[in-house]
Parts: sequence; C-alpha cells; structure tokens
Amino acid sequence: MTKNNSQNESWIVCLSTFPPRQCGIATFTTDLTNGIERAFGPTVKTKIVAMNLSNVSRLKYPDKVIMQISQPRESDYVDVALKLNLIPEIKLVSIQHEFGIFGGKYGSFLLLFLEKLEKPVIVTMHTVLPNPDKKRLEVVQSIMKHAKGIIVMTEASRKILIKDYKLNPKKIHIVPHGIHHVPYRTSARAKSEFGHTGKTVLGTFGFLSSGKGAEYVIRALPEVVKKFPEARFLIAGVTHPTVMEQEGETYRKSLINEVNELGLSEHVSFYNNYFDIKKLLQFLEATDIYLSTSLSPNQAVSGTLSYALGSGRPVISTAFSQAKQDISPEVGLLVDFKNPPEFTKAIIKLLGDSQLSQKMGKTAYFRTRHMTWENVAHSYMKHFAGSAPDLIKRQRRLPPVKLTHLANMTDDFGMIQFARLTKPDISSGYTVDDNARAMMVAATHYNKFGIKSSLKLVSTYLKFLYFVSKKNGHFDNYVDANSVIDEQRNITEYSEDPSARTLYALAQISTTKKIPAKIRQKAHSLFDYSFKKRITFFAPRPSAFYIKALASMLSRSQDPKILNELKQYCEKLIILYQKNHTPEWEWYEPYLTYSNALLPEALILGYEITGKEKYLEVAETTLKFLINQTFKDGIYMPVGQCGWFPKEGVRQYFDQQPEDTATNIQALNSMYRVTKNEEYKKLANKAFNWFLGDNILGQVVYDRTTGGCYDGIGEKFINLNQGAESTISYLISRLSFED
Repeated sequence: MTKNNSQNESWIVCLSTFPPRQCGIATFTTDLTNGIERAFGPTVKTKIVAMNLSNVSRLKYPDKVIMQISQPRESDYVDVALKLNLIPEIKLVSIQHEFGIFGGKYGSFLLLFLEKLEKPVIVTMHTVLPNPDKKRLEVVQSIMKHAKGIIVMTEASRKILIKDYKLNPKKIHIVPHGIHHVPYRTSARAKSEFGHTGKTVLGTFGFLSSGKGAEYVIRALPEVVKKFPEARFLIAGVTHPTVMEQEGETYRKSLINEVNELGLSEHVSFYNNYFDIKKLLQFLEATDIYLSTSLSPNQAVSGTLSYALGSGRPVISTAFSQAKQDISPEVGLLVDFKNPPEFTKAIIKLLGDSQLSQKMGKTAYFRTRHMTWENVAHSYMKHFAGSAPDLIKRQRRLPPVKLTHLANMTDDFGMIQFARLTKPDISSGYTVDDNARAMMVAATHYNKFGIKSSLKLVSTYLKFLYFVSKKNGHFDNYVDANSVIDEQRNITEYSEDPSARTLYALAQISTTKKIPAKIRQKAHSLFDYSFKKRITFFAPRPSAFYIKALASMLSRSQDPKILNELKQYCEKLIILYQKNHTPEWEWYEPYLTYSNALLPEALILGYEITGKEKYLEVAETTLKFLINQTFKDGIYMPVGQCGWFPKEGVRQYFDQQPEDTATNIQALNSMYRVTKNEEYKKLANKAFNWFLGDNILGQVVYDRTTGGCYDGIGEKFINLNQGAESTISYLISRLSFED
C-alpha cells in the first residue's frame, strides 16, 4: 500500500469485487467510484479493498486497490479492518454487498470485518430476498447494527428490509442503479458495427447461466420470424465465471443446439465476449428492442435492464422485482416467466408497431436521466456525508471549461436559440440576447486560454450584432431562420433587455486587451453609435445591464459623458430601492423575478467606478436580502419562473433557470472582489454547485460530455434540452471563477 501524505484528501474505501475480476458488482463499483471522483475530486478520492474468490486468486489490480481479502480466509477480514482503522484519510467505508462474494454462510464472514472496523460504514445491498430463514435474517440484522445506513436500488427492496428483516426505515435509502450518459440515438448507425444493417435487432446481454432464461426467447422466435424475417436475436456475454468453473459451456451449448433444432441459425447470434463499456453501449445502440429474461422473481436489481432503459430502448422483460417497478406500459411490456408464447406475442406487438416502439424508447430515455452515474454519485455522496460530515472539506473540483456545445449551437450566421436535446433547432431562429452573451463567453475564453477558435466565434457573434443593429441605437432581438436563407432582414421582436445586454457585450469586447485591435475597434464603434444616439432604458434590469456596460467602458478611460450617464442610472436604482424597500422587503421592486442579482451587482460596479458608499451600502443590503430568499436548506434555490415571488404572495420554486444562477454567481463574486468577505466567495461556490447537483431535485444540470447545460429544473424533472441561454449561463458562471 502506498502511503499518502496529503492532509487535504478524504478517502472513501469500497469493499467490493473489482476489475479485472469479471463481475457485475466489480463493474458497478468501478462506475460509482469514477463518478464520485469526477464530481468531488481531487479532495475526495476512492480506494478499494478487493474481494478475491479464493486463497490462491492473483489478479493484476490497479493502484486504486490498496488491500485484498480472500473470500474464505477469516483472518483477512480482521487484519484488513485493523489496517483501515490506522489510515486517517479514510472517512468512510462503502460495502457493496452481495451474499455470494463474502465467506461463510450467507456471507457471515463480513461480520468479522465489521466488528473490528472503527470507520463509519454504509452498505449497498445488491440482493434483497424476501422471507429470509433464521440465519440470513441474523446476518442482515447484524450488518445493520454496524452500519450507519443501507442503500438499496428499488422501493420493493426497501419494503422487504422493513417488513421481513425488521430494519429501521430511517436508515434505508433508495438510490437507483447507475447508467452511462449517452445521447439518444436510433439504432441504424450502430447496427453496421455488428453486421446487421437493415435488420431488426432484439438484444440481450449479461453473464450466461441457467438462470438467464434465453431459451424461452429462442423458443418464441419461430412464430416471430415467420412474420418478421428480418428479425435478429443477439445474445452478448460470456458464461458466468463461477458457472464456467463448475459446468463449463453446458448452458451455451444447449442454447446453440436449440437454435439449430428450430432452424434459427440465421436469426440468432452469440457474442462470447465480455464487452468493455464502450462496446456494450454500442451494442445497446444497435438494439431495437431489449429483452430482459431473468428467471428469478426476487431479483432486486438488474444493471443490464437499467442500461437498456438508459439507452432509450423499449424493453420486454420477465416480471422480476425491479422490472415490475421500472417497466410501465409507457416504456415496455412485462411477460410471465418461462412462457415463450408471451414473448412471441410481445415481440410481434412491438415489431408490428414501430411508432409505439420508438415512443417507448424515448420515454425510457427521458425517465432515466436521474440515473446517470453522475447523479447516482451525487446521491451516494449525500448519504456518505450524512454519516461522515468531514468527508467534503473544501469546494469540489470545477469541471474543465468546454465550449463544444456552444460551438455546436453556432452556425456561420450566429448562435441558434433552442435545441432538441443536444441537436440545434434551426427553426427556433436566433436572438441577440444569446449572441451577445455568447460573444462575451467566447471573448473571455480567448482572453484566458488564447484559443483561436474562440476568437472566430467572437467574430461570428459580432457580425450578428451588426446585422440586428437599428438606426436609433437599439437592437432587434429575434431573427427568423428564414432570414438567413432568404438573405432578408426578417426581424420581429424588440425589447429593452436585449439592447442593454448587447451594449454590455460590446463594451466588454472593446475593453478586453487581448482581443485583436480590429475586433475591439469594431465593437467600440457599434457601442459608440448607440451611446451617441442617447438611447434610454426604463426598466430596472436593462438599466442595470447598461450600468455594467458603462462601467466596462470607464475601466478603459474616464469619459465624463459616460461617467455622468452611469451615475444617473445608479441613482435610478437607488430611487427604486427607496421607493419599494421595507424592513421585511429590502428590494427595488415589489417582487422578485428573473436575474434578480443583476440589480445589486450593477450598484457594486457603480461603487467601484465612483467610490460612492451609498451604492455599495444598498447593493450589500439588497444582496443579503436576496441571499436569504434563495439559499435554503444548504443549497441554492432560484426563484421559480412559474409565478415568481410577489411581496405579498407565495414564493415559487419552479421553473428554476440557469440564467438566474449565473447572475447570482456574478454578483457574489463581484461583492467578494470588493469586500474580500470570504462568505460571498463560499456562497458563489455553493450557487455554482446548483449546476453540479446541489439543487432541489438533487440532479446534475451541466452535461460534462457535451459541455452543454440543461434548460431548467421543473417540479419533477430536468428539462433535458440544451439550448443557447442555459449553456451560455453555465459558461458565464464557470468562467467567472477563472478571474
């Protein structure tokens, strides 16, 4: 074991099987620990105590494995527990529990480990069987006496532990089996990799053993292929290692014999491979209908079923425990055990109705987004931190800055407004709101990292701003997509907000020294034209954006006209505050709506330029009021857009928007810059964690794979579309921590 001298790290140690051992729980532990480290590293690290099958097992484990236990050797359980007690970095031990991976009857040797361990323990129970005999009951109850909590993956498992094992309900938490985040795709593209282009693929995967139940699908196929001769049944997976040791390939051979006897050799293919995750996800993408064939009614969870649903595949499944919970008529069909005619009927139904099948798959995809490994890791850490409060000591690692989706949403004309999931929806057109803010993101990114592709984006957005500029100094907001095709100025929308945001963006570009002079001059020229037109803003938020624009310009040179304009607009906010505030409502308006923190942030910038204490005093008073309204139960909760928060009314919590979070983060970072009060910095970090899962749904809003951001948080679900505003808001927030 390598000694770690870092005093800032916290370790979570998982007692589990681990690769290269071929085992479902080993794969689960790999994905869980990787998810935790991606989200909470580098101060939180995961280590492994690996369970070996026998005393002579010798596997080449990665460095993450710090100790090993031989399943049948009792002394190993005691020795390892005592060694773990001596490592101060270890804050918690997570046990991935399956009765068969620990020695003794029903894995009772695990109790030897627990009796000596002095670290907090959380146990994830992968198998929960009803009606236990006396010995199994004693083992599970004894485990619970040592554990701070138990995690199960279904409500059915929780009910069994409460009813049949008499466990404390307060200690039992439900966290679903994790899935890998993949984009939703139809099967056409992936089929070519498996040589089945143009065919209809029925797929199943997992370790082969007599409990797999694949023979009942094979017996169902003769009637299926009569009606749908293009149907192919793909069976992927090696024989279970324990079964292989005891029986060899007996089961696989029996399946092959049955295929030949039924004349199905052209319709059934076996893949005797242990797929890595990339190949497995490709296999699922190639599948049109997934078949879950378990013969165990009490199977608590199936990772293969979860993966299939998470890949957006309709499922036909036997009615085992998890399937009965997760397979509703909207996502698939349930069939009886050992019943080929029911499989025949279900397969023919879905093959005969492609619209129904595709609808089921899409519904399955949307319903499983909370099960991605990042969300599951976040849920685990919530329960871990509840048992080991000092586990998370510092702000977790910020994701790398990634402009991939921003660029994906941008064509030669500008940034497209909306997306359908991750695909730009050109029919939604373009807005100056989005393009102005996207220009600031790209410019900030170029200023920080010097990447030429970012500068190219700046030029694209600036060109768009010229396109929508008006002779009176304002800017039209919405451009129909047909305008680009017809090369006509088909612009249909105007409001104060977009013009003010655009002027702020132009001011930022024109005063960013690393931006080439030609681009800066072009941005300044457009700003200067509007300023000389004496444009006026009346509403509070456009006024605040204009203050930010003027402050940016004044950071370069002290123009008396611009300074006078800034003071006038700051005074306008002060007058609004004086008119509307009371001891219970320290705000500029009789309601909180969108981008609320923009108002105090504008006064902070006004203070920095003018030195007027009144501006900072009102800014801090109102920001503290906003903090009290939006930080609840240890997390950031933006005011919901479905009704806002009227002074005399009820505060709404949904629909929460990334834009509001971004505005809050910018204001908090600005206040920290001015006051050096560490509390504002902590709150800015806490607000940023809204994107990373610390929100009212406990789900991640930022998509690390695409670099995009989901469009908002509803009462029950995340809006999975990754449109322009949400992605820009995330990037503005993330880049604000680079200053």
